[in-house]
Amino acid sequence: MASVAASLLEPLSASTKSAVIDAFWGPIPARLSRSCDDCQLEQFWEFYTKECEHALHDGGRHVFVRTHQDILDIVALLKKQRSRDEIRDFLRWKLTNVYPNEDELLDCSIDLAAGLLLMIDFGHLHYGFSGRLRLNWTKGPLKDCLERHFCEAPVLGHQGVKLQRVFNALNLQRIAGVDIIPTDNLADHLRLTDDDTKLYIFHHASVLKCQSASSILPADLAEETLRTLALLFPQTDTPTRKWLRRVIPMLSLDPQLLLCGHLKTDDRQIENFTYWHDRLVVLKQVFDEATPQNMSQWWHDRRNGVQWYTFWVAITVLGLTLLFGLIQSVEGAMQVYGTFYSGAK
Repeated sequence: MASVAASLLEPLSASTKSAVIDAFWGPIPARLSRSCDDCQLEQFWEFYTKECEHALHDGGRHVFVRTHQDILDIVALLKKQRSRDEIRDFLRWKLTNVYPNEDELLDCSIDLAAGLLLMIDFGHLHYGFSGRLRLNWTKGPLKDCLERHFCEAPVLGHQGVKLQRVFNALNLQRIAGVDIIPTDNLADHLRLTDDDTKLYIFHHASVLKCQSASSILPADLAEETLRTLALLFPQTDTPTRKWLRRVIPMLSLDPQLLLCGHLKTDDRQIENFTYWHDRLVVLKQVFDEATPQNMSQWWHDRRNGVQWYTFWVAITVLGLTLLFGLIQSVEGAMQVYGTFYSGAK
């Protein structure tokens, strides 16, 4: 227990990480195919450390928690489906002093633990602006809040929407000009911003793979999110793999993005997506309506094979015409020069 009794601001030890993993998810699933000490959760630990440091800013005047054990105590109550009021009463009982901002201390501590467990932003950001979606959980068990947010029935129609193989993150960037922005907030996954020029991707595939049947997340949400990653980062697509290998170190992405598999034709049907259905419909519309703006985009845009070949044949013919015209002009100039030079003699 000594490891989890350490301060949230101290570097994470191997025993602390192991205790957090056991409390959050239980045994690491075999599909990560690595040991607990090296299970490709490095990006999660960076997130965990960053969130703890941010919560304890300003001398920790805004949260009650101080140790990893404090976090794990709240997580245990969250997983037992205790209501927010019950968790608040439990924490209030642990207070040893009277604080003028007691409610803020308790609520921010609950939101911190819930955010670390699920990688979802909760509550209001009291200091600053992040631009990230935040779930407003004020009462009842956390699971009820998650179901209200994620389990809304899709409202957008999908007639004619086809998720072809060409529809992936690499082509979204190089054809449609959509920048891929990694996010640590699951609620922001597949969200388009800045006039549809930026796409947020929840890249923590390893965390999604760690979710078990006892997860607080709605049923199959983690699995469907993994399928959206397999759709956008197909494991069998060579250009995507080469691109990912280059950007993973640059953007500190989860290496498990390379191992999300690929979707067969039946699996890529839009009807198979429920939680992310509407965001995929909007994203596909942005992709379909994108028109090339430069030569690079024209080269990579092979959504319409006939149009692509016609365009580049025309460019080739134009280039050859200009080249031959230039050659003829040079030859004509040389002939004129030769005639003038001979006459001068």
